[in-house]
Amino acid sequence: MLVFDPICALATPPGAAGLAIVRLSGTDCFLIADKLFHGKTTLQAAKSHTILYGTFHKGMLPIDQVTAFVYRAPNSYTGEDVVEFGCHGGRIVSEEIVEALIEAGARHAEPGEFTKRAFLNQKMDLTQAEAVGDIIHAVSVQGSHAAARQLMGGFTKRLGELREKLMELCGLLELELDFSQEDIELIDKRLLAEKIEETRGFCIELANSYRSAEIARSGYSVGIVGYPNAGKSSLLNALLERKRAIVSATPGTTRDYIEEMIHLEGSAVRLVDTAGFRESGDMVEVEGIKLAVELLAQCHLILVLNDSTEGKDHSTALLKSLRAKFPDAECQLVHTKLDILGTNTFDTSTALAISTVSGSGMTELKRFLASKAQVAPETVSDALINARQASLLRQAADSLQKAREAALAGESNEFTAIDLRDALKRIGEITGAVWNDDILNTVFGKFCIGK
Repeated sequence: MLVFDPICALATPPGAAGLAIVRLSGTDCFLIADKLFHGKTTLQAAKSHTILYGTFHKGMLPIDQVTAFVYRAPNSYTGEDVVEFGCHGGRIVSEEIVEALIEAGARHAEPGEFTKRAFLNQKMDLTQAEAVGDIIHAVSVQGSHAAARQLMGGFTKRLGELREKLMELCGLLELELDFSQEDIELIDKRLLAEKIEETRGFCIELANSYRSAEIARSGYSVGIVGYPNAGKSSLLNALLERKRAIVSATPGTTRDYIEEMIHLEGSAVRLVDTAGFRESGDMVEVEGIKLAVELLAQCHLILVLNDSTEGKDHSTALLKSLRAKFPDAECQLVHTKLDILGTNTFDTSTALAISTVSGSGMTELKRFLASKAQVAPETVSDALINARQASLLRQAADSLQKAREAALAGESNEFTAIDLRDALKRIGEITGAVWNDDILNTVFGKFCIGK
């Protein structure tokens, strides 16, 4: 077990609440805590996994009546000695406890430092550490459940099996090199190429699940676009069931974008209301339209709203241009202001039709959005692949492709083994078997303080 200096931080969200938890971890943490905690016994004398009740003092001043959870190394979250103080919620009490701990010899934890120590003390690998962050920030049921499976080691097991296969192949190739003068072949080159292709396919499959994983992690992004006065802000308000955007008959009311999250049948849907698309001499409105284009590039679905009072083909040109500009996004036409023209005006088998005034078609639109949001993350199983992992998986797949080509070409085992070892290194970077400070800073720098 590695020994680190004592750190502390609030481990629960700040603000008014029934309870708050301040975590203290590292060497001499019991000694520091006993300077401030007054109970029937000292924390240094307490057994691991016990809870003590007492008063927390800052100098001679009692701050709060608290509980102290005692965890002794290595059986704690960080693998170190840990004390967690449970106090009353509220910013003042928790801040005073943290200040007192720092005055007594601890320092304030950096973002993600508790989980970083858990990784360094081999309590979890890097994929499990990343799953901790995904659970905390989960916006959907699918994302939370997938992150939980990843934390439990499902992804770790799959990557471990992959590493074992590659190490076995490397071992056979390198053993052949030792007997190269005897012309001994331990594995047929075509069989070798097949096994390499199997592992390459596995890497590509995982890397390709990144888009679905992002939806499960951050929500299904839906852009709401259309010409001015198509009813974009009215639709946003109707979906949120509250007045969030200003609705006006004056064209160009929305100059910036508005982003909100809703949950439909357990799935998180991120709505983005954009500025109306039109030629404009207003610099603010022009900037709003430019920003809308940037945002739509990140959306999974684009709802193109057509003002039905202007005709059913009024937005056809806009729909076609958006499909050409954003080929990775699905574009869906939605006719608006159905209350003016009547419910039988449009063929709803090819397009959706709604009225935010009467509510007509809104149930169907919500079902449509929910179905899209639910289908997208279905490929997510034991891992929420993130951008870092997807990049490393693709690099591993490239190295495996080179190894496969070398094997089929009958080249020396040395060249094939080099590419296999490179693939192993990339997979090791995913799990943390291979790491450096830059990798850890990238992963844990995104965590909140206290985790």
